[in-house]
Amino acid sequence: MIRDRLRAILRSQPGSPEFSSAIGRPGSALETERTLRAEDFKTRHSNGLDQFFSYIKGESGLSILDLAGANQSNVSFITNLGHRIYSEDFLRSLRFAANGDGQLSLDTFLTQNLNHPDASFDGVLVWDVLEYLNAPLLSATVQRLLRITKPGSYLFAVFQAQDKIESTPQYAFRIQDSKTLLVADRGHRKPEQVFNNRSLEKLFQEFDSLKFFLARDKLREVIVRR
Repeated sequence: MIRDRLRAILRSQPGSPEFSSAIGRPGSALETERTLRAEDFKTRHSNGLDQFFSYIKGESGLSILDLAGANQSNVSFITNLGHRIYSEDFLRSLRFAANGDGQLSLDTFLTQNLNHPDASFDGVLVWDVLEYLNAPLLSATVQRLLRITKPGSYLFAVFQAQDKIESTPQYAFRIQDSKTLLVADRGHRKPEQVFNNRSLEKLFQEFDSLKFFLARDKLREVIVRR
């Protein structure tokens, strides 16, 4: 059943609730990502992920949105918990949404991404996608996340914790278990902006609360409560 569901996600058409396809012509919104192999993934303990799943422990039938794109590890883990998973490859769509001049149509992009009814989701695995968005798109994306999540739901996001960096890794995330991630570096790019606790509090000021976890690998994990 899990295998069939993954195939369905990968076959979903543009505009479907389970998969957001790339639109437009290739642009320069993100650098080209490199092809990943199994040996590229490293095991990483995640306090933030552990906290995210502890909040929904004992629940079943929840709707979880995963912005990392459809992959077998995440689909299997979420569905084995008894929840529904909806996958969007947010960064891939961002890269292809730019026009020939490298400019992004905000309205077009949000028509094809995060285009769900109000209060659709009980949780969102945001990962590190917010780091790659310019100010207008970042603000619009956070507002859209606010709209499509239910009151009391949770978001799990990851940010670089270094104050001065000229390039930042773009990661691929796979869930191994509720406390462990498989993480691979799939390329670097210049960050749109660097976040600290104060700027993140401002970014999510319309949400109920934030909780921070600073890891040894210079990543800041954030749990956001709707």
